[in-house]
Amino acid sequence: MFGFLKKVGKVNPLEKISQELEMNMSNNYKDAAQENFREFERTLDALETEGKISEAQVSAYRQKLSAYKQKLKNYTHKDQKVTWML
Repeated sequence: MFGFLKKVGKVNPLEKISQELEMNMSNNYKDAAQENFREFERTLDALETEGKISEAQVSAYRQKLSAYKQKLKNYTHKDQKVTWML
């Protein structure tokens, strides 16, 4: 009778990882953001091979993945200059 309530409260694992990634990028947690990116990619591949998400969702998440890849291209601590050692 209330079949529409089956999805209430369920969070897509890719959305959860995406939110964590965005939060870590906004807080400048570079290592955590890189790890979230790798986790996002692994989870997307796993869900795609298991057939748990539709082709339209795969396409949308692949676009999101490529956007994250561009943002995180040089997103490391190596480019950070040491300012506290003068």
